[in-house]
Amino acid sequence: MAVYNTPSDAANTAVRAFLTSVGEHYLGHSFNTGSGKAQTVWQEIKNEFDGACAYCAKQEKLQMEHLVMFNRTEYGLHHPGNVVPVCKTCNERQKDSTKKYISWELQLATKSGGESTDVFIQRKAKILAHIEKYKYPKLSVEEKHAIRVIAEALYENTKIESEKSLTMYRKLDEAFLNSMEPNNTVD
Repeated sequence: MAVYNTPSDAANTAVRAFLTSVGEHYLGHSFNTGSGKAQTVWQEIKNEFDGACAYCAKQEKLQMEHLVMFNRTEYGLHHPGNVVPVCKTCNERQKDSTKKYISWELQLATKSGGESTDVFIQRKAKILAHIEKYKYPKLSVEEKHAIRVIAEALYENTKIESEKSLTMYRKLDEAFLNSMEPNNTVD
């Protein structure tokens, strides 16, 4: 649970909700991994990877990794073909020299000994087979662009609405409640 929430947090949540909906559009049904059929699918995906991290093969508590990141810059969809189990350490995606998150392939390479190792080649093949098995949509350039434009607009609009709400509250507080003292609390 977040200790401090900002308009950016709300905007990121709105973008993830949108990417979940688009993923479900392509999937044709809900992918709520917290219950029901999707929870069973998530368990099957973990079993596919022998209950181990898809990147480093450690058998520890596993988390869901979106291969194409689930955010407003990478616009990966919440879809069974885009998620694999990873350990906590591997789920902390590294950044490149430009401060951009690296691809899942580069993350895999850093966690498995390099792109030319047999381990990397085997794990990458397993992940690619997983993507194909669950039919992660191969989005056209136009579809990716549309998702990006909508995600960016949703992010910015959500932040703006949050800030406008605070401004409106301050005006109402000043006009009707007259309690502009920052330490006024109701017991």
